[in-house]
Amino acid sequence: MIDLLIVLAFVVYSISNGLRARAKASENLEEYFLSGRTIKGWRAGISMAATQYSAGTPLLVTGLVASGGIFLIWRLWIYGLAFLMMGLMLGKSWRRAGVLTDAELTEIRYSGGGVLALRGLKAIYYGTLINCIVLAMVLVAATRISETFLLWDQWLPAGLYQTIYGWVGALGIELSSGVSGLETQIASTNNAISIAAILTFTTLYSTTGGLRSVVATDVVQFSIAMVATLIYAVIAVRAAGGWGSMGDKLVELYGVSRAGEMLSFSPRGWEALMPFMMIIGLQWFFQMNSDGTGYLAQRTMACRTDRDARIAAVVFTWAQVLVRSLLWLPIAVALLIIYPFDPATAAGESFIASREILFATGIHDLLPVGVMGLMLTGLLAAMASTIDTHLNWGASYWSNDIYKRIISEAWLKRSPSSKELVLVARLSNILILGIALVIMSHLDSIQTAWHISLIFGAGMGSVLVLRWFWERINLYSELSAMVASLVFAPILIFYVQEEWLKLLLMSVLSTATVLIVTWLTPPTEEGLLTKFYDQVKPSGLWRKTALRAGQDPEIPGQEFKVGAVLVLTCGLSVFLLLTGLGKLIVPAPGSTPFLPLGYVLLGLALFPLWWKRAVGGDDEAA
Repeated sequence: MIDLLIVLAFVVYSISNGLRARAKASENLEEYFLSGRTIKGWRAGISMAATQYSAGTPLLVTGLVASGGIFLIWRLWIYGLAFLMMGLMLGKSWRRAGVLTDAELTEIRYSGGGVLALRGLKAIYYGTLINCIVLAMVLVAATRISETFLLWDQWLPAGLYQTIYGWVGALGIELSSGVSGLETQIASTNNAISIAAILTFTTLYSTTGGLRSVVATDVVQFSIAMVATLIYAVIAVRAAGGWGSMGDKLVELYGVSRAGEMLSFSPRGWEALMPFMMIIGLQWFFQMNSDGTGYLAQRTMACRTDRDARIAAVVFTWAQVLVRSLLWLPIAVALLIIYPFDPATAAGESFIASREILFATGIHDLLPVGVMGLMLTGLLAAMASTIDTHLNWGASYWSNDIYKRIISEAWLKRSPSSKELVLVARLSNILILGIALVIMSHLDSIQTAWHISLIFGAGMGSVLVLRWFWERINLYSELSAMVASLVFAPILIFYVQEEWLKLLLMSVLSTATVLIVTWLTPPTEEGLLTKFYDQVKPSGLWRKTALRAGQDPEIPGQEFKVGAVLVLTCGLSVFLLLTGLGKLIVPAPGSTPFLPLGYVLLGLALFPLWWKRAVGGDDEAA
């Protein structure tokens, strides 16, 4: 009962928060999707971290550590460079562009007859295809967690439950993950009720209060999740034998070689080095959010000032990469000891799925009353924060880009009212949820869905960044990248086995396509480029446009260098502290603390190189 009351308290808080923000959010799309551009930097950063926390991410981490060791989590950590680039180099550009969605950017950045078509295509590609794949991953995680804890067959009146049970059977719905041992249709019915309840709760506050209520809920969610995860980590480590003995326990269970691989922060052996280098070298750049495109850019555009946008990126990166990882690491390692497995069977999607669910199983088996409620609230809030963000983000495309710009203005030659647009935004959530539910029913593991989204996203990464840093990128550059992604990704997914090779080939093929098409097609009109430069002040290769605008042509290049140094030094600080503290928390057998302490000291020593420029400066108005 205590656990349930804790969960209900968060539900009541979230819904009431949405209702309080309803009137303000209903004024217009800028209030609904960007909170009137009034978000403080630290709140925007925590909101990004809360969304990225997701209920599925700790399960993903648990599966990665079991299948390949700690070093596989670099596939998540390396995104820190993209987060910092988004805030420290591109944050001001996103804000000054004055757009509501990244799809809208096409009309102020490019010229040509296909600009509007590209805007609509991007709205569908990101707002529906990519968005719904990520939502489906979250819903898969929801079924894994809810099947363990939400036993509706025991709680609901028999008559009501049997009615729902019959509907689920008649519709052929199969949502069982097999983790609870329940009969398939009972588990599917329980999961269907759980998902319906979670989606109803989430949409109730997110669609009423818009981004304002989403951010407010995210801040509370992240705080609850971090406190609960810390307690979970302490209890799990104790159950595994204590901080000092986990390495020895792993050796007993899996042998010296496998235990060393599990606890290593770097690849073991030359055969793993090339894939590792390719992935951490390419994945952060060649991905669908490389320049912040999507909800990260949305939070950045919602910030009050350029300085707030920089603060948001720094807070997000440190909370996302360092803080939460240092809490998840001991849990993932402890679960290897508490729930051992036969290394000979450590392959295939069924193994990965079985290890992923152990994060939730550990909550059920290890945590006492009260603490379990707190952790469940954290996971429920994590699911809600990811769902509400993707609903809000996806709805922004359908209302602002599809309905307002294309259907109303371009086709019907009319200007829709603000209330009409907000209504469309709220109703479009139903479409997004429906598509996500269909995709979810075909996913076996979270890791599988994540890998698919990585390959599709890799085709867009280079052009999304280059459009900010290189004046020559044009309409056809982005269009060719999207086509390359849609053409090459399915081929690579079905015919190439190695994950790193898929990423490499996709990166090379898409970038080569973009560069060839860019040089073979006419550049963007000079007048539009000059207007864009005056408004946004981008950095990088903008010499010709800067001259036309009457500006010093050296400034864009100088600003690019300063931003790149900030990203690299701040990123290096994060990674050094992560590696040093991580090695101290989960030391490998036979290791000494001296090298990890050196990493920590070096990471701290780098602070003066980036701190003042990244988070200091005047609090200038937009």
